[in-house]
Amino acid sequence: MKKGNFMGMLPLLIFLALYMFTGLSTGSFENMPLMIGITIACAIALIMNKKDEKISFDEKVAIFCKGAGDSTLILMVIIFLLAGAFYGVANEMHAVDSVSNLGLSILPSNMILPGIFLIACLLSFAMGTSMGTVAALAPIAIDIAEKTNSNVALLCGIVVGGAMFGDNLSFISDTTIAATRTQEVSMKSKFKANILIVLPAVLINLILLSLQKIDTSAITEGTYQYDLVNILPYILVIVLSLVGMNVINVMTLGVLSGLAIGLLHGDFGLTGFMKTVHEGMMSMQDMALIAVLVGGLVALMKHLGGIDWLLYNLTKGVKTRRGAEFSIAALVSLIDIATTNNTISIIAAGPLAKDIADRFDISRSRTASILDLFASAFNGLLPYAGQLLVVGGLAGVSPVSIMPYNWYSMLMIVAGSLSIILQVPKVKDVVDGKKTSVSEVEVDQISEMDSME
Repeated sequence: MKKGNFMGMLPLLIFLALYMFTGLSTGSFENMPLMIGITIACAIALIMNKKDEKISFDEKVAIFCKGAGDSTLILMVIIFLLAGAFYGVANEMHAVDSVSNLGLSILPSNMILPGIFLIACLLSFAMGTSMGTVAALAPIAIDIAEKTNSNVALLCGIVVGGAMFGDNLSFISDTTIAATRTQEVSMKSKFKANILIVLPAVLINLILLSLQKIDTSAITEGTYQYDLVNILPYILVIVLSLVGMNVINVMTLGVLSGLAIGLLHGDFGLTGFMKTVHEGMMSMQDMALIAVLVGGLVALMKHLGGIDWLLYNLTKGVKTRRGAEFSIAALVSLIDIATTNNTISIIAAGPLAKDIADRFDISRSRTASILDLFASAFNGLLPYAGQLLVVGGLAGVSPVSIMPYNWYSMLMIVAGSLSIILQVPKVKDVVDGKKTSVSEVEVDQISEMDSME
């Protein structure tokens, strides 16, 4: 195993330190824009060299550009732009108003917040995608926040938490595929182990949300008008996602259906529609550029040996089963923090996790659950990862301001840690009849799925 080089982690560590220091010292994390922080980290990475291999600045720029222009990353950027376009059109033709008013009309006032979380959980589990869930539900949550005079960051955090539920547990989630294939266990076996760990987190989150006070007077006194026809773009997006259509096609058809209904109802003309789409896409441009910069930064960190350093140092001193499980959790979490990609972090940590599990007699299903749980939880808490970037862009708030309200992801980490400490639940593996390994082709396929969330 390559020992790597700690210096390869330096750009990310400087970025995190600078970001935290600025936010804590000024009282607001918005005083250090994410794009500026990531740009500083990229600049540091570009002036660094390996200890035993120095390359020209032009070659380092080439490495950066290759990482920033990765095909899966560009697909994610396109999804960002389409999500912005869909939100702009849905808002202009009153789809958001109709969906949120329908929800407010049906849900009891004390169940609105738990209801949003449960809807996000069910939708993400059925779709197998956190990004799709965020794109579909975030505009509704934002509108409800405005109507109930609630904290928009709280509503956004609820949606992201529910989205990570399905990302972690869905049978068609790319993280589930990666975790089960690297550990060579069935999805059913992994699901049984995983759901027993996170179920307490789900229940506690529902209780906390039901106790959260919101402006009930705005709900009880208001008369909410909605048009079921205006809801069709959302229904179309959800149904097409459930049948497995590519998310780019889904979002495009959602935008076009909004165009048809908006023209029919006279909400805008053709030129007004184009302006609305443009404004929606422009609202996501910062998030798209940050994603590109992060892709280039990760490529440079890999070149400098940062990822190899993580892999080596987190696995060399393991002696007990609890220590082994915590090392697996720390390994996949730190790789996810470094790459902002929970699927790739599982693929990178998976082979080492399997070796550790065999050495310390850890259930492979449990190992797959630990990998998926911690990768998904941290991905939902990173202010520079896709989920918070998208919802922050749609809500017009800093992703950092949403982090404290993603209670479910935090509870996932607590539940996972307690599961390791208490060594519960006890589960038996159901190993696939034919052992498989993740080939390069499969890795590419899984990576492509993750990018299209």
